[in-house]
Amino acid sequence: MMKEKSKAVISISGLRHNYTEGDGVKEVLHGIDLDFYGGEIAIIMGPSGSGKSTLLKLIGAQLTIQSGDIVIDGDHLSGANQSRLREIRRKIGFIFQSHHLLDSITVLQNVQLPLAFDKSQNSKSSRELAYEALQTVGIASHAEKKPAHLSGGQKQRVAIARALIRKPAIVLADEPTASLDEKTGREVVELIKKMSKELGVTVVLVTHDNRILDIADRIIRINDGNLLV
Repeated sequence: MMKEKSKAVISISGLRHNYTEGDGVKEVLHGIDLDFYGGEIAIIMGPSGSGKSTLLKLIGAQLTIQSGDIVIDGDHLSGANQSRLREIRRKIGFIFQSHHLLDSITVLQNVQLPLAFDKSQNSKSSRELAYEALQTVGIASHAEKKPAHLSGGQKQRVAIARALIRKPAIVLADEPTASLDEKTGREVVELIKKMSKELGVTVVLVTHDNRILDIADRIIRINDGNLLV
C-alpha cells in the first residue's frame, strides 16, 4: 500500500523543462506532477529522448529548474542559490552508468571522495566510513586496489558504496546495469534492493533494462515528456 502523500521525500509539481534545439526551443518535460516515498524503489522507464534522464538530473539538482518546483525533504530546489543546491546535492547519493571512478587512487580513496569537503570528517573517520560502506556492498577485500584491477560489476559496487558514504535518504541511479552482463547486472540491482530495504533509502532508478523491473515497488513510464498513467 502506497504511503500517504504527506510522507513524500521528493515532491514534484508543475515541472517543465526546455532545451535549445537549432534555432528553436524544445520542451522535454510537460508539467510533471510526481511524488516519491520513503524507502521505495521507483523505476522510471521510457524510450530514448522521452525526458527520463532530464527528470533525474533535475531531481538531483544537476540542472536548473525553469518552471515548476521540486521539494527534496522539505527543501525547495526552485529559486535555491548555488550554495544551497550544493548542500542539497550532498544529501543525495548518485550511481551512474559509467562508474566515474578515478584510476589514479585506490578503491577506498574513491569511496572517501564525497567526504573531502565535509568539515565534520577527518582522514581517519572518512577512511573508516569508506571501509564500512565497502563492507556493506561486499567488496571491502578490494579496498586497496586500483579500479583498473576490478571487473565491471565490482566497479559498480564501489560506485554504490560511494553513493552510500554520506548515508543519504535518497539515491538516484541512471542506467546502473547498462554496461553489465545479465548475471552481474542482477547482482548489482539485488544490492540496490537490499540497500533500499535495509537502510530505508528511497531509490529512483532510470533504466531501459526490462530484466530488472521486478525489484521495483513502482514503475513510472514517461513518453515525450509526459507521464503515462
